[in-house]
Amino acid sequence: MNRGVNVAKKKQKSNIWKFPVKVFFVFFVCLCILFGRYCYLALSPTVNGHDIQKFASNRNTVAKTLNAKRGTIYDVEGNILAHNVTSYTLIAYLDEKRSTKNKINHVKDIDMTSKALAEVLEADEADIKKRLTKGRDEGKYQVELGLAGKNITELKKDEIDKLNLPGIDFTETYKRYYPNGDFASYILGYAKTNEKTDKDGKVVTSIDGELGIEAKFDELLKGTDGYLSYQQDRLGYKIPDTKETRIDAIDGSNIYLTLDASIQRFVETEVKAMEEGYKPDWSVIAVMDAKTGDILGAASTPSFNPNKRDVKNYENLLVSNAFEPGSTMKIYTYMCAIEKGTYRGTDTFKSGSIEIADATIKDWNNDGWGTINFDKGFEYSSNVGVSNMINKFIDKNDLKTCLNKYGFGKTTGIDLSREAAGKIGFKYPVEVANAAFGQGINTTVMQHLKALTLIANNGKELTPHIVSKIVNPNTGETTYKRKVKESSRLVSQSTIDKMKDLMYNVINSDDPQATGRRYKVDGFNVIGKTGTAQIASERGGYLKGDNAYVYSFAGMFPKDDPEIIIYAAIKKPNVGTYHMLSTGVTNLMKNIAKYKNMFTEVTSNSNINALVLDSYTNKKTADIKTDLETLGVKPVIIGSGDKIINQYPNKGEKVLSYDKVILITNGDKNKMPDVKGYSRSEVIYVMKALGYDYEIDGYGYVTSQNIKAGDEVGSNKVKITLSPKYDDVNKE
Repeated sequence: MNRGVNVAKKKQKSNIWKFPVKVFFVFFVCLCILFGRYCYLALSPTVNGHDIQKFASNRNTVAKTLNAKRGTIYDVEGNILAHNVTSYTLIAYLDEKRSTKNKINHVKDIDMTSKALAEVLEADEADIKKRLTKGRDEGKYQVELGLAGKNITELKKDEIDKLNLPGIDFTETYKRYYPNGDFASYILGYAKTNEKTDKDGKVVTSIDGELGIEAKFDELLKGTDGYLSYQQDRLGYKIPDTKETRIDAIDGSNIYLTLDASIQRFVETEVKAMEEGYKPDWSVIAVMDAKTGDILGAASTPSFNPNKRDVKNYENLLVSNAFEPGSTMKIYTYMCAIEKGTYRGTDTFKSGSIEIADATIKDWNNDGWGTINFDKGFEYSSNVGVSNMINKFIDKNDLKTCLNKYGFGKTTGIDLSREAAGKIGFKYPVEVANAAFGQGINTTVMQHLKALTLIANNGKELTPHIVSKIVNPNTGETTYKRKVKESSRLVSQSTIDKMKDLMYNVINSDDPQATGRRYKVDGFNVIGKTGTAQIASERGGYLKGDNAYVYSFAGMFPKDDPEIIIYAAIKKPNVGTYHMLSTGVTNLMKNIAKYKNMFTEVTSNSNINALVLDSYTNKKTADIKTDLETLGVKPVIIGSGDKIINQYPNKGEKVLSYDKVILITNGDKNKMPDVKGYSRSEVIYVMKALGYDYEIDGYGYVTSQNIKAGDEVGSNKVKITLSPKYDDVNKE
């Protein structure tokens, strides 16, 4: 029995020791596994396919991109047209963990915050509240407030900061800003902020040019980003004596355009007035320096604001729009014939119509002017005249060679993207005749400007420019400077002299049938040519209707030594008349001449006087009237008072003797003045100065007013109708 007890005791003792052994064995195995894993981590260069040293380094390494500043775009005088500005995005922190007992660092009162932000941002309070509430309910750490909270200016940020709203913060970004808004928009184009994900999965922000100069010179403007890398500790501070890698950013180049901001404003004013008055499909006016080829101003409609990027058409009418030009091409047909030496301007032809192959070509008035000579045919813009010139003075090959030589059918080389070459192909006799007066071929505004430099520079053609210089802001070095590019002599001096005479007669002839009389400005010696082109139909043939035309003008002044070249065109104005261009162009020429102090040139041998106005406020009406009349300027007195209380134009502005100097007196201002013949700007000034409620219809000069001169205006609305000058001139 004792033996059985002993066996049982031994067995029990054995079982007691088995459990610790098992535990020890399990522990030992785990320890071996951990030790093996430790050795693997310590000795192996990679873990699970990852470089362990690189992984450890990245946890402590800060890598930052040092953004290059995009270059600024200036006009020729150094006025900023496009530059980078700091903008802010508003952030609302919603996580309560950001706050402490002593300070609230999250949006606690959503109602109060929404109301305060809505007032400053001029946004919908309900929308802000909805975004904050939704973010809080979804447990988000932070939210943005949509468009209302983006692109916030420094001033607006300061306003919000002063509210001391808990949980409201900002992130700083850069955006492209155009201080003049809708101004030279198709030339400048636009650049916008884009977000991209790089190879490491980080979101990278960049400003990229997408149209105009911004796109053409994107790489130069953009510069080169830099890089900063260093080791940081767990608190985010740089670890002393550790390696730092820094590559500084190289800011983008600054670009100076040939645009003159003042002339650009003159151009913009006239183009927008045409759009407002006539609702065309499009319109364009461009001004070039005749001696350098520099584009001084160019505008078109429809336009857009590069800050808003409300673009309706991505084609720049200055270079990308090729259209049938009409009779302005007669300049080059005549030039070709004169240069060949076969042209005889006193030879005659029967105007009205001509049969060519199986087609009948008619003059623009259908009936013609009987038998006239070829010089007079240019003045009248006779289609039959240039059609007769083909085979009489020049042939198909002559015309094609000349048009190619003058730059049509190929790009001009201007520093703008997406330039069209146009097309001057013609084969059959009727096509040749049509091309001679600008139908069936396609040209661009820039091609016309370039070709006109032949006449302005005595037979030598200039390459047009839009970029004046490019400057590296990091070194101050000018890396590019525009040089005047002049061709060899393409046309003889005698031919140019004859063309100037022909173009002078188009504008300045006393003959009422001359097509360009409405562009005459006394003393300016304007020379030019008008154009009226039919518009091709997509179904074949040409569109029908009173307004189914492109009206254009190509000209320059002064005649003997031209300084300014102007090309203007308008497509399908809603009133079916060619007059709308003349008012805008003549206003433009006057403004340019005043601005550039061209009076010594344009007023020589004429009775035009120039005057810089003084301030006449609070002076006696009779004295100022006498003084102005003595200087050759006729004042217009509004009211019967003895003292002047306002004037137009203002002190310091320049006027010519044919301009109006409007003087508002302290007399009875409730009587309607006679404003017939006033320009749009003049009549607007008078109506505002007198405090009248008014409405203006049309474009040009005042032809009627609903309240007669001298009648009481009272609370009635003054309705003014404007019309172009020279309504007696027939359409070309």
